[in-house]
Amino acid sequence: MAKLYLIPTPIGNLNDITLRALQILTNVDIILAEDTRTSAKLLRHFDIKTPMQSHHMHNEHKTLEAIVQRIKNGENIALITDAGTPAISDPGFLLIRACIGQGIEIECLPGATAFVPALVNSGLPNDRFVFEGFLPDKKGRQTRLQMLSQESRTMIFYVSPYKLVKTLQDFISNFGAERRASLSRELTKIHEETRRGTLSELLLHYEKNLPKGEIVLVVEGRN
Repeated sequence: MAKLYLIPTPIGNLNDITLRALQILTNVDIILAEDTRTSAKLLRHFDIKTPMQSHHMHNEHKTLEAIVQRIKNGENIALITDAGTPAISDPGFLLIRACIGQGIEIECLPGATAFVPALVNSGLPNDRFVFEGFLPDKKGRQTRLQMLSQESRTMIFYVSPYKLVKTLQDFISNFGAERRASLSRELTKIHEETRRGTLSELLLHYEKNLPKGEIVLVVEGRN
């Protein structure tokens, strides 16, 4: 029986893809990609010629039924995003739910995701943690921050470099200036960096040194 494969792709270093991921991407009937231009670079690097179809947050509602039907008709389909594991702050959830509703088998491979190395590398407690992804920009942001001010587990956030200073200021207002944190950016890439310190120390640094690249911010829970 055909199935949907969820394939993590490297968050930076292309060598982080698994052998099984390459095998499946080579042999499925079609690859659903968040951005076919980005994914084409990955497929070209490994000489994979499987056809791709665009599947992203702006069209996934419209294409769900057709994709589900293709799998039911016997096509094996792989879902990838630009980087990391599908459905983790990326498209995928709606398709996964639709396939489950139709009794379609789903196989999710283990692989790259940015928040795990950032958490482990932070030096903060990682036996219990909460992944928050991207905070709301406006509506609901302050409510979420007030709720998280009582959170005792280590917290993990994805942050745009353009919003980092504002986010650190918000965290200081809600969590306190001395709360410990760790910022990782450009994980697995040439300019990978992890900087640890209090929220006020990180703010002082990044006010003077505006960051570039993908950022994971790990923040200590309330003691």
